[in-house]
Amino acid sequence: MAGHSQFKNIMHRKAAQDKKRAKVFTKLLRELVIAAKEGGADANANPRLRSAVQAARVANMPKDNIERAIKRGAGGAEGDNYEEVRYEGYGPGGVAVIAEALTDNRNRTASEVRSAFSKNGGSLGETNSVAFNFNRVGQITYPVDVAAADAMLEAAIEAGADDLESDDETHVIYTQPDLLQEVRSGLEARFGDPQESKLGWVPLSTIEIDEEQAQGLFKMIEALEDNDDVQEVIANFEVSDEVMAKLNA
Repeated sequence: MAGHSQFKNIMHRKAAQDKKRAKVFTKLLRELVIAAKEGGADANANPRLRSAVQAARVANMPKDNIERAIKRGAGGAEGDNYEEVRYEGYGPGGVAVIAEALTDNRNRTASEVRSAFSKNGGSLGETNSVAFNFNRVGQITYPVDVAAADAMLEAAIEAGADDLESDDETHVIYTQPDLLQEVRSGLEARFGDPQESKLGWVPLSTIEIDEEQAQGLFKMIEALEDNDDVQEVIANFEVSDEVMAKLNA
């Protein structure tokens, strides 16, 4: 299990699905608001908003909710003064962790993120204290049934992408950050809208952790992901199949 797979292999361990869905909607709505605020309400002319709308649709967010969030953002509604903040630190086993947030209160979010780190065997550092362990990349995700891996790889290369990772569920295409929209446009012409398109982080190398370290790290990641302000968590760890089997038993 790789850290940049966004924790998906153990998400089934989370209970309270309704609560989880509400939190997902909160994060998506916040992204819709800030995307519309920064780039306007026209998704065709605003790549970030277009990606946010697509992510909301994938999550089955009602159309009215999406439209209201866009109007709020484009209208500059009071109370929507969100800032993008990146928190960095180390988890159990020396794993590097990045938490990206959208917050309207830096002090509150910093305190909550620091608590999530410290209560689970980690330590919050300064900005750029662990970012050197990762590459900043564009990421475009398609469902695996859109195309065979060979066909997707060929199309990705033709569009200017750097790499492709395929698994049982998705194709993830990696690009240079400044080529994200160009590559996305090329792939859309052939496969339609992607499931997700964003700037992300990919670890340069990973650290294998044992069962005890994994338990602490997963608790920390869950605590961070449960925070409404935190949009995404990335970490550079690997967990063996044997350890995962024990944790899922």
